[in-house]
Amino acid sequence: MQSEEGPRMWSWTVLWAYCVLAVVLVTAAVTDVRWGKILNVVTYPAIAAGLLGHTLLELGHDWLLRKLGVEVYSIGLVGSLAGFAIGFLPLLVAWLAGGIGGGDAKLMGAVGALTGVEFTLSAMFYGLVIAALMAIFVMVRRRITVSTLGRIWRFLYLSFTPAKGADPSTPESPKVAFGLALCIGSAAALVQALLRQKFLFEVTG
Repeated sequence: MQSEEGPRMWSWTVLWAYCVLAVVLVTAAVTDVRWGKILNVVTYPAIAAGLLGHTLLELGHDWLLRKLGVEVYSIGLVGSLAGFAIGFLPLLVAWLAGGIGGGDAKLMGAVGALTGVEFTLSAMFYGLVIAALMAIFVMVRRRITVSTLGRIWRFLYLSFTPAKGADPSTPESPKVAFGLALCIGSAAALVQALLRQKFLFEVTG
């Protein structure tokens, strides 16, 4: 029974985290677009849910397997903490440098706590790509591509010379909703993970 039912049920034991994540991403995207911020009331409970949920699944693994025949998959507390660190710490540095908002860093911390390291790296990669595409769209639409790239090039050039490079940003620099980009990137990683789960279910079912 374990060989037949275990894998089928195993593939569903990660869906609780994906469901929580989906709610977080939709809510964060709405607040970022509407108010330009991602609220603590969204990110803090999500972080707590990730850490607590994976800890409980890890502790209850043997009981669920013995009583219900469910082969539980969980990244555990260590995996949840590692995901949180991968998502939060790099963006914390950017936040302290003034490049992004604190809500963006906490959002990725929540993504990491819920899903672990691999998912979070994919979500960050997709989010950065989306943010870059959004910035390019804004530059083209406002016809400031040449001037913006010129300032960035000058900044990079001066950074490798004795002269101190000036901040390449100006009031006319393209502004993008970075939190929204992270939400879209995380949603793309979520779709990818769900498709992978569907494949596993079909193969083992």
